[in-house]
Amino acid sequence: MALENNGQFIDQSTIDRDLLEKIADLIGKPVGAFNIRKDSACDGRASTDHIKINDRPDKKGIEIHVADGTVGESCHIPVLITKSGVQEMVYNDFFIGENCDVKIVAGCGIHNGGKETSRHDGVHTFHVGAHSHVHYSEKHYGEGDGIGGRIMNPQTVVYLGEGASLTMETVQIAGIDSTVRDTKVVCGKGAEVVLTERLLTHGEQKAESRMEIVLDGEDSKGRVISRSVAKDKSSQVFYPNMIGNAQCFGHVQCDSIIMGEAHIQSVPAITANSTEAQLIHEAAIGKIAGDQLLKLETLGLSAEEAEDTILKGFLS
Repeated sequence: MALENNGQFIDQSTIDRDLLEKIADLIGKPVGAFNIRKDSACDGRASTDHIKINDRPDKKGIEIHVADGTVGESCHIPVLITKSGVQEMVYNDFFIGENCDVKIVAGCGIHNGGKETSRHDGVHTFHVGAHSHVHYSEKHYGEGDGIGGRIMNPQTVVYLGEGASLTMETVQIAGIDSTVRDTKVVCGKGAEVVLTERLLTHGEQKAESRMEIVLDGEDSKGRVISRSVAKDKSSQVFYPNMIGNAQCFGHVQCDSIIMGEAHIQSVPAITANSTEAQLIHEAAIGKIAGDQLLKLETLGLSAEEAEDTILKGFLS
């Protein structure tokens, strides 16, 4: 049992279960390889014949080794913080062999029912072998009725070998007071990356996202898709940079909805260091269209229900 700020007791297992479902779509024990980190300690781990998970010998964190030719397997590595005042920095390294096709599910959930700030900073570094495909998803979520802050600062660095690809989806669901998100991907010959970020802020929350996609190899491709919603007095800043160093194609698309007294700044950049680089960027910020709300209201939805439906569709 856990004592919340309001003096009521909450079943700790219920907190864990709800957080795992929100950040990693887990109901029950994960299938395949997994490492569950809770309040700065390992709360469960399993390896498979093809995916090995070990503690890092030098820093807090883990190493994940995926054998050549591994196909159709998954690895879950969620992080839970359920105690007020927990603050940590974790380093996780992924070594993906050649000719693999695997799914990595990360994510962090903070339940803060106290007065102290809880914070998780993590650095994920991927080394993806030739002709391998990695689908990587990461969700962030905060809850709890305490006055302590909920802070997350994720950093992801990816090196894609020849013909490798990465599909990366990051989502900030709700409840994160402050976040600085850093992502860097370096693409080798014929490599491809698709980054999709969905971000929601409300209250007085602050979010900053920086992305750098380096298209180093010939015929490499990069795409960034950012969709965000800022409500109330929250603020967001987005800095994507697509860099073309060879014959390549890159596209950056940023779409945001602003509501209340929120502030959004989108600063997309494209940098061509080769005459054969083809780079495009688009950015749009606006409010919900009145005709969209009216159409849903004529179907029987209240104004609040219509707004919620539009936002869910935009961020899906």
